[in-house]
Amino acid sequence: MAEHATSIEIEAAPQEVFDYLVTPGGMTAWMGQRAVLEPHPGGVFEVDIAGSPIRGEYLEVVPPHRVVVSWGVAGSTDLPPGASTVAFTLSATPRGTRVEVVHSGLPDPLLAGHVDGWAHFLPRLGVAAHGGEAGEDDWMPLAPSLP
Repeated sequence: MAEHATSIEIEAAPQEVFDYLVTPGGMTAWMGQRAVLEPHPGGVFEVDIAGSPIRGEYLEVVPPHRVVVSWGVAGSTDLPPGASTVAFTLSATPRGTRVEVVHSGLPDPLLAGHVDGWAHFLPRLGVAAHGGEAGEDDWMPLAPSLP
């Protein structure tokens, strides 16, 4: 199993960034076309991204510092719902917030597609959380599964 770690600094307070991880409107402003979110441990995490139904649950929610979700694709045998874990850690910085993302439990063949996805979506989070419009998303995955 593989792990991908990345980060971005966003010119917005941690609470503002946090809201983009726990509200349907916030989530779909930067990633996905539809979201059903219940941001508490055991709560539903569903985001439809580029035609793929990402399914899992919230494992940890610590406002405004940390969100951990299980992650997988409905109907996938390679990465079924809940098979991997995505941890978002938010830290205040002089300019705003550093968002560290660690996606773990990825099957090795799916790593490249997820690296590509996070490289695409995190800058969109930066734009949206800073108050901008990330625009329509036409990203398509390199591999059958998503970030």
